[in-house]
Amino acid sequence: MDQCRTGSMGRYLSFVDMCLSSVTAPKLIADFFVERKTISFDGCIAQMSVAHFFGCTEIFLLTVMAYDRYIAICKPLHYTTIMTGCVCGSLVVASWVGGFVHSMVQTVLIIQLPFCGPNEIDHYFCDVHPLLKLACTDIYLVGIMILANTGLISLTSFVVLVVSYVIILVSLRTRSSEGRRKALSTCASHIAVVSIFFGPCIFMYLRPSTTFSADKMFAVFYTIVTPFLNPLIYTLRNKEVKNAMRKLGSRKVTLGVKGKMQCVK
Repeated sequence: MDQCRTGSMGRYLSFVDMCLSSVTAPKLIADFFVERKTISFDGCIAQMSVAHFFGCTEIFLLTVMAYDRYIAICKPLHYTTIMTGCVCGSLVVASWVGGFVHSMVQTVLIIQLPFCGPNEIDHYFCDVHPLLKLACTDIYLVGIMILANTGLISLTSFVVLVVSYVIILVSLRTRSSEGRRKALSTCASHIAVVSIFFGPCIFMYLRPSTTFSADKMFAVFYTIVTPFLNPLIYTLRNKEVKNAMRKLGSRKVTLGVKGKMQCVK
């Protein structure tokens, strides 16, 4: 029953997380050691394109994983016939294709704009809004198209996720307390990841083409913090990891008690 979820989808999500953080983090770290922080125009466009490719792919993968959990919890008897290996593979491929199409549209909208000095980006990586700020033309129409391309993808996927979990929660009313506990435990990690990833994305891209001082902080969340936390959040669901942590905690408590008794002596 868990073959689809813990197989292809989990592996691809981890891979996308690694790639997404690798697009921005190395350049950010390198810039700490130089006074003049520069990047070529081609490198800037490539960084933006690749970042949006992996970011959008992750959005689609998280949405697909929510659908997988809906089938697993609401239709457990039909899970193996619905979520076959072919279906899982097709959903993963569709996520990659969707991310690529989004990235290409975003890139085409940006590279056709005329840019003029001083070409200084008030951000730690090349993103859409900071680049639009440098354009020497009216960006109203381009801003609307970017809003439709990026913001609506984030919002629509988030709405689909919310609806999926509302249906799951409604269906759990007829389950036993043990069944509800197991179902909620299965969904808890995914809900946590969705919350810390979609929140910054919606704030960043579901608005007109303007920049705010908080943009860099929110960008750090979905490009570095979330990919870093995802493996930790999903690993904590593993029974072996939980048991090892419990044993480690009880061992520390025992050692602490023994140390106190020796001190009293």
